[in-house]
This record gives sequence, structure tokens and C-alpha cells, in this order.
Amino acid sequence: MTAFLFAPENIVFVSALLLMLLIGAVQALGFAGDADLGLDSDTDLLGWLGLGRLPLLALVALFLTLFAIIGLLGQQAAHDLFGAMLSPWIAVPGAAAAALPATGLAARLVAPLLPQDHSTAVSLDHLVGSRARIITGRATTGSPARARVEDHHGQAHYVMVEPDNAGQVLEEGQTILLVRRENHLFRAISHGDHYLPIL
Repeated sequence: MTAFLFAPENIVFVSALLLMLLIGAVQALGFAGDADLGLDSDTDLLGWLGLGRLPLLALVALFLTLFAIIGLLGQQAAHDLFGAMLSPWIAVPGAAAAALPATGLAARLVAPLLPQDHSTAVSLDHLVGSRARIITGRATTGSPARARVEDHHGQAHYVMVEPDNAGQVLEEGQTILLVRRENHLFRAISHGDHYLPIL
């Protein structure tokens, strides 16, 4: 068995298995983080391969595994039928061509079994209408202050605010209402005359 695995015709396939194991070890140790390289999963080819259904590194590991298994099984079949293994110049492209659709199919089968990520990210526009509190500075027209606001998930956001009404002053510690957004700046009005302690 060892002689078969380490035959020159099979080095590429064994190397693919070793690379897959290395990727698994890196993921298990947490060094890779989230392997999202910003690839567009709406692209026909990438979607067909399963990108968007599985994380990129999982998809690469799946392809390497299938490539190696198909290649080694193909070489074993060639050895049994013809008494010799195929040249790597034939076996490697053949295994890669067979592994591509197999990877897409496997991704479709595996994806429903994996836990799904749920994002709590919200657009800044969704903060309009929320209460906030000025935590740093004194907001006047042309001179924004920093405010803290929580979205409906309870996530804190820190935004720059100016009064929506000319001549109004929003003091540090004051509760305000975000009424509109202009690029990175929010316009706010006073939400009562009470003040909250700074955390």
C-alpha cells in the first residue's frame, strides 16, 4: 500500500491529501479566521462550485479530498486493468476535471448539515429614529459630538451628531433622538431635558 501511495504517479494526489489535512489543522487551531476573501458567490462558476454554501477553506478542503480520492481510485483501477498506473500528465487533469462537479454536488449535500452564521450587522440608516446619548463633547452646528446608540440587536454604535435645528446645543450626557443621516454624520434633536450619567 505504501509503495502505491508514494509511487511517482501518485505524489500529486498524496500531496493534495496532506494539504487538506494541513488546512484542517490550521482551521482547528483557529489561525485562519473566517476565510472570506470577498469573492462574489453570485458568479455562475463559483456558485456552481458551491461558494456561498460553504466557507472558502471548507470548499478548498473538499475539492482537495475529492481530487485525491478520485485520482488514487483512478490509478488503482488503471493498475488493475492495465498493469500500470497512468502518467500524471493524464491522471492529474482527469482527476481535477472529475473533482470539480463532484465538489459542487458535495457542497450542496453538506451545506444544510452545517450550522449557519447569522449576522447582526445593521445599516447605519436603521439607526435613524433611535435614542442615543452624547458621550464626548458638546454638539453645535458645524461642531459634532460623539454619541452612543444601540441597534435593535443591542449592539452599540458610536456616531457623530450635530443638532438638526440651527442654534440648538446638545450637551454631553444628554439623551437625543437621531432624526436623519447625512453621510457619516447624524442630525439629532433633544429627547427631553434630562441627562444621564456618563459610563
